[in-house]
Amino acid sequence: MVHTEEFSLNRYRGDREKAAAVYAGVEGPLVADDIADAIAWAVTRPSNVNIDFLVIKPRAQAAQHKVYRRG
Repeated sequence: MVHTEEFSLNRYRGDREKAAAVYAGVEGPLVADDIADAIAWAVTRPSNVNIDFLVIKPRAQAAQHKVYRRG
């Protein structure tokens, strides 16, 4: 659940209302900079470190289908 206008609009074929609804009521969704920061962190680990699996979710998302929304 990374809030980027481009992804949401592509997912809903340009329907801005549907794209905005994905993140409605979600406090603090991830943004592109959050993911970029995680990638930068991963690629700057020492050579003996292997980042094998990394899951990044906003605090409001417990699972793919479980999202806390205000209101």
